[in-house]
Amino acid sequence: MLFRSTRRLLQSPQQAVVRVDGSDVLAFCSNDYLGLAADPRLRDAACEGAARHGVGGGASHLILGHSEAHHALEEALAKFVSLPRALLFSTGYMANLGVVTALVGRGDAVFADRLNHASLNDAAQLSRAEFKRYPHGDLKSLERALAAHPARRKLVVTDAVFSMDGDIAPVPALLELCERHDAWLLLDDAHGFGVLGATGAGVLQHFGVASERIIYMATLGKAAGVFGAFVAGAPALIEWLLQRARPYVYTTATPPMLAHALLKSLEIIAAEGERRECLAQLTARLRQGCAGLPWRLMPSDTAIQPLVIGGTNAAMSVADALLERGLLVPAIRPPTVPEGTARLRISLSADHTVAQVDRLVEALHEIGARA
Repeated sequence: MLFRSTRRLLQSPQQAVVRVDGSDVLAFCSNDYLGLAADPRLRDAACEGAARHGVGGGASHLILGHSEAHHALEEALAKFVSLPRALLFSTGYMANLGVVTALVGRGDAVFADRLNHASLNDAAQLSRAEFKRYPHGDLKSLERALAAHPARRKLVVTDAVFSMDGDIAPVPALLELCERHDAWLLLDDAHGFGVLGATGAGVLQHFGVASERIIYMATLGKAAGVFGAFVAGAPALIEWLLQRARPYVYTTATPPMLAHALLKSLEIIAAEGERRECLAQLTARLRQGCAGLPWRLMPSDTAIQPLVIGGTNAAMSVADALLERGLLVPAIRPPTVPEGTARLRISLSADHTVAQVDRLVEALHEIGARA
């Protein structure tokens, strides 16, 4: 039996205070980490891009859809993350499908962290390579699997920032294992790009690592505030994907106006480091304020702050109590997270204020005192 799904109706731009289903609420549930989704500079850049390039892409990139805006953005992205080349995809989901299925197949093996995003899992299964999952963050288990497997090609895939736990993958150690066992490393930096690193260039900058074994993927609809995704890496890798990644080859190019807007977004991300500083300060304030709650705040230094409630009904009850107070925080339940770990996924944005974070903390203590 299928149950009817209820989708909240957003009736305003994406920002800290939004209008949802006819009511104004303070939201802690978007991935707009730098507060750029409603930035007027991006809106103006999108309008300028539409005037210059039109709206629709009109064709796939390999036919006649690769506009000068797309080309300029690929070059800018590669420079921004300090990798030789970049290739645009419509979404992060399509990018992961494209990369994995283009690089591995029968006779190969994919090694994946158990808490990876669904797109990486789906990509591994579609590739027809053997799919081996290791316990979250368990490098010893991964090393044993890599050492024992006779696959002709090995690909390790992992979230860089895990979307439900908020922790950061141990990228230097993962890279060392890949170098030792002749494997590729695909990093899905959807939640780190724009946020991690001195200039927001992501997890590679955060750790100061570089290698031709790394395949770097990031999305452009979260911290960058617009839409899309890209893969960056060695020239041979990008050339291979350009010709073999089916979600790239057989898809109409994204609207060039969005590529034009993203060029402005990259400028803002690089120039306005205070947005990342604000996010770090808000994160620290939230964590300090949540001390003493009857629920466990998971260890995370990122904008994703999961508050584990436990049972599904209890998590839903806390989320409902917050909504009654004008605070929208999503309850994440199994099967998205393991049984017994239903949680509030609190996501912060540079668009939030200290007073707004304090309001959330106060409400949580109120509800917790009655739990």
